[in-house]
Order: sequence, then C-alpha cells, then structure tokens
Amino acid sequence: MIGHRGSPRAAPENTLASFRRAARDGATWVEFDVSLTSDGRAVIFHDDDLDRTSDGTGPLAMMPFDAVRDLDAGSWFGPAFAGEPVPTLEEALDLFGELGLSFNMEIKPDRGREVETAEVALAIARESWPASAPLPLISSFSRISVATAKEVQPGWPRDLLFDRVTDDWKEAGAKLEVISFGANHKHLDAAQIAAMQDAGFGVMAYTVNDVERAKDLKSWGVDAIFTDIPADMLRAFQ
Repeated sequence: MIGHRGSPRAAPENTLASFRRAARDGATWVEFDVSLTSDGRAVIFHDDDLDRTSDGTGPLAMMPFDAVRDLDAGSWFGPAFAGEPVPTLEEALDLFGELGLSFNMEIKPDRGREVETAEVALAIARESWPASAPLPLISSFSRISVATAKEVQPGWPRDLLFDRVTDDWKEAGAKLEVISFGANHKHLDAAQIAAMQDAGFGVMAYTVNDVERAKDLKSWGVDAIFTDIPADMLRAFQ
C-alpha cells in the first residue's frame, strides 16, 4: 500500500503533516507530486492552480517561490493545520529519511517545462537521498519527463502513468525502460493486468479507496495500490 499524497483523508494532501500521518498510519511508501515555481524551485504540489489546496489563487507556475512559501496549505483542510506550508522537495526528502519512508516521486510539469521539471527534481533527489537508502520510484504522465529521468538518473526505476492505458503501452514501456505502469484502477481489469505483467512490467493501481475493490485488484495480481486511506487499507489486508 502506498499513501497517495501522504494520508490525505487525515491531513492536508502533499504536506509534511500528511506524510507524518501516513507513517503513523503504518505506510512504508508514500507518493507525492513535484512541480516548479516560476523561478524554478521544486515544491510538493499537485494541481496546476493554487486555489483548491492553499489560500493562493492562480497557477503555481506563475508564482515565485517566496510567494508560494507564504501560502497556507492547511487551513482549507481544517483549523488544526492552519499555517501548514507548501513543502520544498528538500524538506520532504529530509522527512522521509527521518521517518524511514520510501517514496514515489511523480513529476508534474507545467506545459513546456517537462524536461526542466524532471532535471531539477532529480538533481535535488540525487543530492538529498542517501545512496544507502532504498531506491525511489520516479513516475510521470509526461513521457518527456520519464525520458528525461532515464537520461539523467538511469539507475533509478521509472513508472509511466496513464488514466486509460493506451494501445502502445508495450512499445512505450520498452522505449522508456520503465519497470511498471501506473493506471487508474477504474479502467483496469484482470486481462489487462495479466498482459502487462506477462510482458515484464509491474502494474500499480491508483487511487483505490474501497477495500473490496482493492481486494479484487490484489486477486488479479496488481503489484501495488495507491490509497488515500492507508490506515484502513492496511487494517483490511492484515
């Protein structure tokens, strides 16, 4: 089980508070999204726009880091999290080291910054993540970003993300040398999972918040499940 953006039903997603809660819930892996501010700083944030999960407005990519740093990324979730900041990638990686968490870093580039976002994020991760720690998984919906990861950090495993898996999945996986595909669980079935695994790829399903659906996916052989409720899922599978 992988905590999707931490434990976002219990704490505001993609914040240090959410990652701490995921670890407390028993998760050993977390997933997060990394994007760039207008001045090229790597921060942990999912949406293109700031409005949903902070007190900011407009595109993250148009705002400099100093302004992003002043945002409140917790009050929207609840008063107990007022003042929770948008984390930098460096802060998140330091916390994962302290908590013993492994991670899946999803590269979320603004249009036209697919290469830059991957290069910046991977340079920081390479510098910050101990060589003795388990290798992280690098993923993206952007094939350009996955290709950039292959170039700049070839020894780290890669995952190509889909909503619906496209017909060229096998060719894309071979070209990008990914170890797995991440796909929307709503569009996965047993035959598709078997075909991808028979071709030598792992299959990871997102974002699964129904225990019975998770059990179906596991019975079909899916390799990992992303969930917003890691504590509930771990209890169900224990």
